[in-house]
Amino acid sequence: MKEEKIKEKTDKIYEFLSSEKIKNAVKVQSEIIRSAGEFLRKEGFIEIFPVIISPITDPLADPNVKISFSLYGYPYQITKSMIFHKQISLLSLEKMFTFSPNLRIEPEEKKDSGKHLFEFTQLDLEVRNARREEILSLGERLLVHIIKSVKESSKKELDFFRRKLKIPKTPFGKVKFKDVYQKYQKNYEDLLSRELGEPVWLIDFPIEIREFYDREDKSQPGYLVDMDLIFPEGYGEALSGGEREFEYEKILKRIQRKNIDLSYFSFYLEIAKKGLYPSAGFGIGIERLTRYICGIERIEETKLFPKIPGEFSL
Repeated sequence: MKEEKIKEKTDKIYEFLSSEKIKNAVKVQSEIIRSAGEFLRKEGFIEIFPVIISPITDPLADPNVKISFSLYGYPYQITKSMIFHKQISLLSLEKMFTFSPNLRIEPEEKKDSGKHLFEFTQLDLEVRNARREEILSLGERLLVHIIKSVKESSKKELDFFRRKLKIPKTPFGKVKFKDVYQKYQKNYEDLLSRELGEPVWLIDFPIEIREFYDREDKSQPGYLVDMDLIFPEGYGEALSGGEREFEYEKILKRIQRKNIDLSYFSFYLEIAKKGLYPSAGFGIGIERLTRYICGIERIEETKLFPKIPGEFSL
């Protein structure tokens, strides 16, 4: 990179890091993290360290899009999410959570979306023997607790953003994916979010458009026992999760149905063969939650060192 380009980038970074906007956003974010951990510990969850590299990670529609390398003669990837580690950790724990850094190589055209980063932090949690309804209730109570805590502890920062936060009413509404897609088509998430005044659960996604680890619904084959939470006011997806496939043969068939090379998940399959617990959980993006709570237009304004698709970042 040429010297003048480095200076230009450095000037922008210095100005951004010195601004009142990022200072206030990070203070709110700190309260989000603190209050989320407080809530989950009271619910009996155990916090674990995040996994940064592993031989297995989330395929996320295309297992070939990855950052991989060899270390000590073994294959590793940088984790896109801790989905498999969450499930496996339940061999030891009944309830777990972690604040997990995620690295996902987003297409460059998403840099202007205002809601995509290629490095972000996710609050990931999983519960042994849980069903979707239990996790929906947990997600609602968690979000309400966080918003209440921020309103009480970060009034000065919210005033800076001129943000009048509403505490959502529970239970949140539920809408089926097929109904929403029929109405809005491809841009369903954004259009639905713009119409909402309260968060809403989007449930029952078709099996073809989600990953192999979400459990197929026996009562409606071809659909999954999963969900996304959609923020109101156009802020889009808040979290994603559901019940997990845990039986070896079903996992195997689902991977094959996606036409994914089984060798990508050989370690995971060997563990599944020994036996996994039924479970359910979700991941919620901390930067997206900060953006919604503060009413910030662009997600890169929610963290000190944002990684924007297609741009050089510190």
